[in-house]
Order: sequence, then C-alpha cells, then structure tokens
Amino acid sequence: MFPRQQEISSKGLRRQKRDWVIPPVNVPENSRGPFPQMLVSIRSDQDRNISIRYSITGVGADQPPNEVFSIDPVAGKMFVTKPLDRERRSSYHLRAHAVNMNGERVESPIDLYIYVIDMNDNRPEFKNQVYNGSVDEGSKPGTFVMHLAAFDHDDNTTANGMVRYRILSQTPHSPIPNMFTINSETGDIVTVAAGLDREKVSQYSIIVQATDMEGNLNFGLSNTATAIISVTDINDNPPELTSRTFSGEVPENRVNVAVANLTVIDRDQPRSPNWNAVYRIISGDPIGHFTIITDPHTNDGMVTVVNPVDFEQNRAFMLTVVVNNQAPLASGIQSSLQSTSGVTISVVDVNEPPFFPTNPKSIRFEEGVPAGTSLTTFSASDPDRFMQQSIRYSKLADPAEWLSINTTNGQIVTTATLDRESIYVKNNIYEATFLAVDNGSPMASGTGTLQINLIDVNDNAPSLLPRESQICERINRNTGINITAADSDTDPNVGPFVFELPTFPTSVRRNWTVSRLNGDYARLSLRIQYLEPGVYEVPVIVSDSGNPPLSNRSIIKVKVCPCDENGDCTLVGAVAAAGLGTGAIIAILICIIILLSMVLVFVVWMKRREKERQTKQLLIDPEDDVRDNILKYDEEGGGEEDQDYDLSQLQQPDSLEHIISKPQGVRRVDERPIIPESQYPIRPAIPHPGDIGDFINEGLRAADNDPTAPPYDSLLVFDYEGSGSTAGSVSSLNSSSTGDQDYDYLNDWGPRFKKLADMYGGGEDD
Repeated sequence: MFPRQQEISSKGLRRQKRDWVIPPVNVPENSRGPFPQMLVSIRSDQDRNISIRYSITGVGADQPPNEVFSIDPVAGKMFVTKPLDRERRSSYHLRAHAVNMNGERVESPIDLYIYVIDMNDNRPEFKNQVYNGSVDEGSKPGTFVMHLAAFDHDDNTTANGMVRYRILSQTPHSPIPNMFTINSETGDIVTVAAGLDREKVSQYSIIVQATDMEGNLNFGLSNTATAIISVTDINDNPPELTSRTFSGEVPENRVNVAVANLTVIDRDQPRSPNWNAVYRIISGDPIGHFTIITDPHTNDGMVTVVNPVDFEQNRAFMLTVVVNNQAPLASGIQSSLQSTSGVTISVVDVNEPPFFPTNPKSIRFEEGVPAGTSLTTFSASDPDRFMQQSIRYSKLADPAEWLSINTTNGQIVTTATLDRESIYVKNNIYEATFLAVDNGSPMASGTGTLQINLIDVNDNAPSLLPRESQICERINRNTGINITAADSDTDPNVGPFVFELPTFPTSVRRNWTVSRLNGDYARLSLRIQYLEPGVYEVPVIVSDSGNPPLSNRSIIKVKVCPCDENGDCTLVGAVAAAGLGTGAIIAILICIIILLSMVLVFVVWMKRREKERQTKQLLIDPEDDVRDNILKYDEEGGGEEDQDYDLSQLQQPDSLEHIISKPQGVRRVDERPIIPESQYPIRPAIPHPGDIGDFINEGLRAADNDPTAPPYDSLLVFDYEGSGSTAGSVSSLNSSSTGDQDYDYLNDWGPRFKKLADMYGGGEDD
C-alpha cells in the first residue's frame, strides 16, 4: 500500500506519515510459467475516493530490455512476462507510480527490487581443451607440475558455482597408474610417486574432470579437459664410449685432417646440452698436435691434426681421451667407467722436401768481384733420415745472371762481375733463389735464398749538376750558378767534391771562376765585368773523395743574357742569348701577326657562310643541285637484238597520215586537245631564295590543271588484237556485278580523271 498522509490539529493527535517499503521480490531464473506471472500487488489507500492509475519505470519496464515486467494500471498487479536469466542480469530496480485520471501524482513513487534466484543451469568450462605442462624426470613426490582452472557462470556463492576437480585417467600407467594428483579446489597438479624417467616415458596424458555443486556427481554438472605433461630431461645418463680403444693413422706434415672417429652412446635427449659430448685429451699429446671436434649430428668425436707431426721424431701417439656432456651430471649421478678410452695414432712416413738450414743466407763481398770467383757453398739437408736419398741443386732466380751453382754440392760461383750500382741491387743487397730436389718418390723440392751484401768500391766518377743554367751578362752580387755533383757510389767514395776549371782552353779561366761553398756545392760565376749574351759551354772538372779519387770533366751549358733589376733574364734577352739577332726577332713577330690575321679572316668567312646557309631556304643545297647539267654514261645498249622498235610510237604525231598508211599492227591515235595552252609561271632571272617554294607550288598547280600536258585525256584506239591467241575467246565472260555502279567518286580524283568522270559518273552535263 502507498503510505497515506493525514495531519490532525496541532492541539490534538497527529498522524505521522508512513513510509511503506516493499521488500525485495525473489524470482527464480528459467521459470516455466505460465506467463505473465504475478509477482506483487500495489495499492493506494486513496483509490476508494478517486480513480488511480498505476505504472512502473526502470530497466525491464520502459527501458531496455523492455516489457520484461508489466503492471495492471487499474488493479496495480505487477507481472513478469518471460523467463529470467541470472547470468544475463541478476537484479532489477523499478519504481512504481500512482496518478489520478488527470495525470497528477497522488502518491510518491516507491522502489521495487527484484532479485533473480540462481539455478544450476551452467556447466563448468575450461578455457582450453588441452593444457601443456612439464616436470623434470626424477622429481620427488609433491613436486608442482601445472595448474588447471574451470569457470562456472552460476553464482559462485552457492553450490551451483562451486567447482571441484578430480583426475579421471592417466596414460600411460607406467610405472604406476596414479603418478599425479590434483587439488580438488585449486586445480594444481602435483606428483604423488617417484619414478619419473624420460628415457622410459617422455609424456603423460591426464583427463581432468571439473564438477559444480561442490563436486556432487549426482546433482552437479561436469566438464573435462586434457593435461599433457612432458617429462623434461636431466643429465642422468653419462656418455659412454663404444670401445675401450680406438686407432687411426696420419701422414706426417699434414694438418686439418681427421685421423680417428670416436663413437659415444648417451640416452639423454638428443641435441641437448645433456646429450652433446665434449671430448678432451688428458694425456699422450703434450705439445698439442691433436684436438677432438664433436659432430653436432652424430655426437661422434673426430680426432683432428692441428699441428703437423714428424715421423722422424714420433712414429706413434698413445692418447687418453675422456668424454663429458656440455651440462654437468645431475645430483647423485656418477660418471661411467666407459667415459674414458685410449686412442692410438700411427704416423706414416712421407718424402719430405729438402730444406736449407740457413734461409735466407747472407754473405758479404766487395763489388767488382771477377767471374769465376767462389762465393760460398749453399747446401740443403734432407729431413728423411731413414731414407737414403741424394740432393741436386739448380738455379731458380738470378735476375742479373751473375751466379751459378754446382748441382751436387751447392757451391756458388760468379759468372759475371758483381756491380753494386746495378738496377738489380736493392739497398746494397743482391738476392738469388736456388732449388734443392731429392730423388725420392715422389720427388720433393725446397728453395733457399742467398743474399749478397755488396761492399762499395770507388768505381764511378762524379758527374756535374746541373747540366744547363743561365747567368746575367754583367757581374752583380747575386750573379752565380750553384753547382754540385752526383756519384753512384756511397760513402766514403762520394763527397766532399773538388770543383775546378781546366787550364785549356785558356778562355775558360779568363771568363769564369769557381768558388767552393761547402763539401758538396760550389759556385760558378763570371770573372770579367761583362760577357756578351749567348750560350757558352763551360767545362768543369769534378773529383770525389775515394781512394784513389776519380775525376770527371763535365760540360755545363750557360746562357748569358741581359737581366732586369731583379737579376732575372728578360724575354728579349733570353731570345738574344739563344743566338737570334734583332732582324730575326722582328721577322718572327711579323710572321706571327700575319698568321693571326689569316686565322681571323678565316673565322669571319666561316661565320658569314653559315649565316647565308641559314637564311637561304632552298630545298637542296646549291652545290648538290644537278639541274642544267649533262651527265654522260658510257652505255651502248643491249646489242643488236633490242634495236627492232619503232620510236614513232613514242612521239606526238603532227598528223594521222603516217598512222593510217602503216601496215597492220598496233595503231595509236593520241589526240592533243586543240585549246590554248596553259600559261606556266615564269621564273625570274635572279629569283629570291624565299620565292623558290612558291614557284614550285604554282608550277605544280598549273601542270595538274593543264589538259594539253601529256598524257592527254583522249580516247586511244588499239585496232590490232594479234592472231593465233592461245587464250581463246573472252566473249563469254560477263560481269558478276548487277545493277548500276556509282562512279561519282571519280570527280574527287582531280582534273586528270575528269574525262572518265564525265563518261561514267554522270557529271553536270547530264
């Protein structure tokens, strides 16, 4: 009932306002009806006096989802119109209203709360149908493996949503059927027994059941999922070599070759750190000739030579090898006795090349040693001590061809004079290479280098530098030429040098003088105040400091020329010094001016000619124009057999008499129209280049419209058909076309087809 509001006099009793709260209405979900089903009745105590209309608002009434609840507007009874689903909406909040017939509110709205009562209508659901987990082999009981969880959409505060787990089956059953258990409330799977061995069982499949109603199998709903548990490998199996001894052989002096193959067995997971083998040589190879490389696919160990072995030093190796895994063994696992084996490596003797004990070998000799001088014995040794072999020698490289070697004992003898200044000597050292070959099978050879350090002797005289220079014609303080010398020898057979002028001819010392600057330089200068310009060859004697010293008379060409204030030769002075007089210089300048003028005139002429070509718009170049030219060709025709023809047929007849009087044969009547001839444009005597195109176009139009120009538009009569034709008569041939044909298009073909157009086209005359 809506509360009634009535007040009494303040002096008497006062009736307080009653707040009537309707208790929540519980409605079970998935009700089967019948619908509409009444839930509650709402009444106002004023409906005795006036007519009341009731309504409800809120979600489920006038808000989506609409029309879930309804109310009788007169009686005030509220109904539910369809089954409710708690999983979609668990409660509704509505408000009830009471108004009179005018729509005026007569009561304050009251709240209605409707709660949907949960029913067990949803099974537990796993997120995945298959779960994957893992556990190490050898794990102790109680080891956590994995977690499974199922979700029930029913109310988890009631038994409808309380899920419990249990294991239905385990595959395989080894070593026992119940290797795992599951916490019924949390879904955690743990081990309950020992004995997990990956090498025996690598994977388990477990069916897990989830049931609501707290696991009550009689009333609860169930669902299942599969848990795949992989047993992960631990290193509980040490590697074991398949044999106690292994053997192999290796040729001496060979590297990077596999000489023995070690095989191993490991029951752990292949290609994992628990399976991968690591081999070590613990004895028998102190120098480190061998190493063992693991094959990643087969796990075999390949004994490989990394440093060459020598048969003469070791004929065999006894190696002790131990094998382990990359990962350490699991706790409590001991190494196997079969993890260690012996490896015997036999060394095979091969023919080794001879070698030179001292290579390269250095010796010292003075240059200039004559041919036939014995320098040294360059012999090789054979490392094969157990083979009786001989060695022969030969020359491999001798750039200057100065040496020879004895083929049996290796004695080096000169065949030419040794010269330190030769281009084949680098830094005073001459190198030659020799070859030593034994007579083994197969033959082997070795090379050796002989270095001859050549000691310098004073066998080269110095030469003057520079060979040419210039000097001013008058003496001043800066006048002079600095001269030096070049010597191919080395200390002490070079400087200091001595420079002096010869006594003959006497003009040399009269005009020139040499003054010493230092041990390597001197200055050549004029002795007299003025020397006539020109080129002078001044002899200078240069001596080195060798024992005994060597001298050389050298010539330096000196240009004497007039100089400017800076002491530099002027251009005219340089030319004059070259021996040219004033007249010769003027003649040369005039020739240069004439040559430049000719070049300028030629350039101007070429530019003008190019300009005329651009302005003259001819169809062809005037040089290529062949008009008004007679071309003669020495052609005599095809002989006598092609002379039997009548040239009159090609000529325009003046009358028809000679045609009528001709014997039977081809007769042609080609009539020339008797009308005034057309007037062609007259080309001016000196046409302007721009009028050529217009002249040609006007002549073309006149020729196209000239009926008197051959060939004439007249009827040609041919009254001779020949005799004895093998083609037969063609009178039986008829035209396959029927009807009239339109020949009006002949009018579009120009004046040359005007006659045909008039005859067949039906022109204007028709």
